[in-house]
Amino acid sequence: MFSSLNRGTAVGLWFAVMVAVAACGIFFGVVVAPSTGALLLAACVVPPAIMLFMWRGAPPATVAELLHGADTADRRG
Repeated sequence: MFSSLNRGTAVGLWFAVMVAVAACGIFFGVVVAPSTGALLLAACVVPPAIMLFMWRGAPPATVAELLHGADTADRRG
């Protein structure tokens, strides 16, 4: 299920959920003080920022892997 989930989709999903939660809070009349608003904003922005920095794709092939792949291809063909 999550194999096709990439970084952009995950971050977009995170922000969509946060907007939905904020909309529900406004709908139900929750009063947010400035200090609470700053804390909530940080809680909404920090996890996707960390995810963008830490979630990497597959590492590039090393020289040894490239040479080994060329060597085995020559032996087979």
